[in-house]
Amino acid sequence: VSYYRSAEFLSLKESTKTTYRGIIERFRKEHGDKRVAKLQRKHVRKMIQARSDTPAAANNLLRIIHLLMRHAMDLDMRPDDPTVGIRKFSIRSEGHRTWEESAIDDYVKKHPPGTRAHLALILLLYTGLRRSDVVRVGPQHIRDGYLTIRQTKTGTEVSIPVHPRLREALDQAKPDSMVYLTTAYGKPFTANGFGNWFRDKVQAAGLANLSAHGLRKSISRRLAEAGCTPHEIMAITGHRNLKEVELYTAAANRRRMAQSAMGRLGE
Repeated sequence: VSYYRSAEFLSLKESTKTTYRGIIERFRKEHGDKRVAKLQRKHVRKMIQARSDTPAAANNLLRIIHLLMRHAMDLDMRPDDPTVGIRKFSIRSEGHRTWEESAIDDYVKKHPPGTRAHLALILLLYTGLRRSDVVRVGPQHIRDGYLTIRQTKTGTEVSIPVHPRLREALDQAKPDSMVYLTTAYGKPFTANGFGNWFRDKVQAAGLANLSAHGLRKSISRRLAEAGCTPHEIMAITGHRNLKEVELYTAAANRRRMAQSAMGRLGE
């Protein structure tokens, strides 16, 4: 509870606070009756190992315990940090899968223009916004042919030209509130609520292991295949460094260069 009042926690973005609170409250429910001064490295290691089947969750818990122990040290509740030296799990993953064009076509066949599910796809695909931002998009964000919004995660303001397909989908939407995407009850989605709802729509289209964030990768892929530079792609996605964008575009660049190479062989 003291950590919630700390300058470190209060300076976090609201989305990060929500994530941290979820982990902390689960940790507090399980171990809140114990004295922080008694926590030892072996205890932390045991907690982390118990979550080996979900390595990402285990790593997140380790980070949170580290933050709490560092705060406890500031309060002179203990002299050291028992998380020091405990290794994170190695996670080999490329993250959210990029949607291929065939998957996009299958989704559109199931959810044609005029449906909320179709609007959600088009908004995600032609803006590259994260779900925490796409649920906030409304008519007030569109001026002079640009969709301008400050991203929740990074604080970066992006101004994205409204693609004709996006314009067509928005014109059909006619929102009853300040946002384009709403629940069945006409209320704005939460980021998590939208993620769950969109996952159901994806599954209804016969697709699996695809998410809203995968469409953020898809627009990056499309832009790369169109010959856009990483900096041009960053202007759309709002990324602050080239590394992640280059990962998104590497496959597209290799495909284009391979096509060029084979073309030089002639008939």
